Amino acid sequence: MLRYLIPFVLVASPAVSQEVVDCDWHARADAIYEPWEEFSRTYASGDVRLALLDTIEPAAGSFHLLVLSPPYDELGGRQCKTIGLSNGIGFSGIGFEEIQAEYDPAFGLMFGVQVQYFDGEFADYLSGDLLFSLNQATGRIEAFLE
Repeated sequence: MLRYLIPFVLVASPAVSQEVVDCDWHARADAIYEPWEEFSRTYASGDVRLALLDTIEPAAGSFHLLVLSPPYDELGGRQCKTIGLSNGIGFSGIGFEEIQAEYDPAFGLMFGVQVQYFDGEFADYLSGDLLFSLNQATGRIEAFLE
């Protein structure tokens, strides 16, 4: 399924780009959703780890995704990024248990997961698909909400 969605989103879709930022206060260890073993997954022979984060506040946007991945720095550490909605605000929910992953040599690792978010314009919670790709060679992560 993702094989057909990600290339379309990355090239031609009017999907909304999501915020991918270096780890900061969102990525605290106490924000990893528990139980850790259920809300953390590895890919690419353990080189890539995704984890669900819950920063508690703001309540309508407290969920983010943590991405630890190559490339490695000079000390051997992976890059650390978080994916959220925008301006430091996360999602109101992330269906982490249902995350889908595929590898496509043209795009790298590709992920898809359903998210919920608060839309201030409509004063309501909406659902969408968060699609993101990870190029392990460059570290580039592109994320879109459909």
